[in-house]
Amino acid sequence: MAKVLLQRIGRPRDDVLEESTYADQLQGMLEREARITQARELVEDGWGDKGRSRVHAKNKLTTWERLERLKDDDAPLLPVGTLVNHGRTFGPKQQTSPGAGVVTTFTRVEGRWVMVIANDNTVASGSWWPQTPEKIQRGQEMARRMRLPVLYLVDCSGLFLPEQAATFPGPRGAGHIFKMNAVLSAEGVPQIAGVFGDCIAGGGYMPIISDKVYMTEQAYMVIAGAALIKGAKSQKMTSHGIGGPDIHVGVSGCADTRVPDDSHCIDAMRREVRDLPSSAIGYYRYGMDALEPHFDPQELPGLLPANHRVAYDIREIIARLVDASLFWEVLPDLGQEVVTGVARISGLYVGIAANYSGLVEDPDQPGTKRPSGILYRQGIAKLSAFSRACSEDGIPLLWLQDISGFDIGPQAERDGLLGYGSSLIYANSTNSNPVATVLLRKASGAGYYAMAGLPYDPVLQLSTPVTRLAVMEGRTLAIGAFGTKLDDDFEILATDPEERQAIQDGMKAVEERIESDMDPMNSASQMDTDEIVLLGELRQRLVAWTEMSYQSPGYRRIKNPRIWSLHDLQVLSEG
Repeated sequence: MAKVLLQRIGRPRDDVLEESTYADQLQGMLEREARITQARELVEDGWGDKGRSRVHAKNKLTTWERLERLKDDDAPLLPVGTLVNHGRTFGPKQQTSPGAGVVTTFTRVEGRWVMVIANDNTVASGSWWPQTPEKIQRGQEMARRMRLPVLYLVDCSGLFLPEQAATFPGPRGAGHIFKMNAVLSAEGVPQIAGVFGDCIAGGGYMPIISDKVYMTEQAYMVIAGAALIKGAKSQKMTSHGIGGPDIHVGVSGCADTRVPDDSHCIDAMRREVRDLPSSAIGYYRYGMDALEPHFDPQELPGLLPANHRVAYDIREIIARLVDASLFWEVLPDLGQEVVTGVARISGLYVGIAANYSGLVEDPDQPGTKRPSGILYRQGIAKLSAFSRACSEDGIPLLWLQDISGFDIGPQAERDGLLGYGSSLIYANSTNSNPVATVLLRKASGAGYYAMAGLPYDPVLQLSTPVTRLAVMEGRTLAIGAFGTKLDDDFEILATDPEERQAIQDGMKAVEERIESDMDPMNSASQMDTDEIVLLGELRQRLVAWTEMSYQSPGYRRIKNPRIWSLHDLQVLSEG
């Protein structure tokens, strides 16, 4: 019988770094994290006291108040897409749309992980802004991939009309939300909707395909609001009168049950979740309990250098993310620029594939070192084999990226890195196991793709406050853009002072623009990553993702650890 033998990794913090170095790195990271915390607070504040007062005047709860009542007392709220539209303004009044006017968050309800999609009723009455539909669909897709119940807290006055051209048409326009409703239903994913207020046009369509639809006495659902109907048909009416619970519960059947107010609606939704099948998380722990890491996850902000040019030991990061800091490293002597292995998170098995930072042995030139943070032939093949084995065995796979790309040059071409890289991309494009990707620092070039970046559909991609997502660094790109004007040492060829200054200014402008593009807040604003997490929050996020990956049984392959393909891979490598 094959056994999974996990071994302790990691060292006490004092053995990893001198105290002064740790303190300096911690301070650098905390400064980066403060920006993220401030931006999150702005999103949760919505349109401020004025928006909250307007909601409370209608005897309704704000969206964040509803979420606090909905979740279990000991459950976290783990939003995704928090900073979508950050830094952007819309319409003739240049209005902001914090979080794109919608909250998409994981949490636990009645002991089960769920995805909650809730219109922010303090922001333009829950209107849909540019990127709101895409954000909602991303939440729906995450739920579909892990078979999580979806709870809709609907309070939506339809499209933000001054920007309707950016939200209405297109393959991921607002109408695709309703297709996702149908896909979720067809695949058996529970959907429960609470309708709390204005639900006009798309806001009215969104809950209809749900398995259960509750309406409060303050709510209404209409294809078109009263103002539009009066304009079109010269009739006097109210939206509540034409689409309130009297009509949709009592006459049309578009909703199932009417409830007095927000609190009663949330309680009813919780009861519906309670009636769903219980979680399989305990079953797939195979008799083990969830354990905290032996080394404190709160040390991570000081162990991961904010300066992307400073090396660190990735095994020390892993040791502060996994249960009891125990890890089975698979193929440790091959492709040392990457680390692959299996650990438990919350008592559940997870595969981990990570970039190593620093110098490693060069297998082609024994006794010499070469830089890691890039992919060579052996490492690429190792990642491909490990990725395929995790998919075959049904092990959720976590990628920890800190990568500059693939090796380049004559030797790389002779080694066939294009072919090996394509094999890795094929593996990650066709795998069936749940995948999460964390961009620790650098996420550059084709390496970002090959290691399951967002274009390769991980269930979840997280960034940190020091993530740098781009094709290449700003200086490198500037050299490439002005290559014909530079010598072999990348010095400017021009001798004319004005021409020389123009080239210098142009290179500086390119470098500064790329550096701005690599800001993780920019990536989060345009949905190039799902969420920026603080380093001390990373363990909690991974616990949630791992538990969600195992919560619902029967929809994907999960092999008993005794018969994993990984055992065969390890035996063959030893031979």
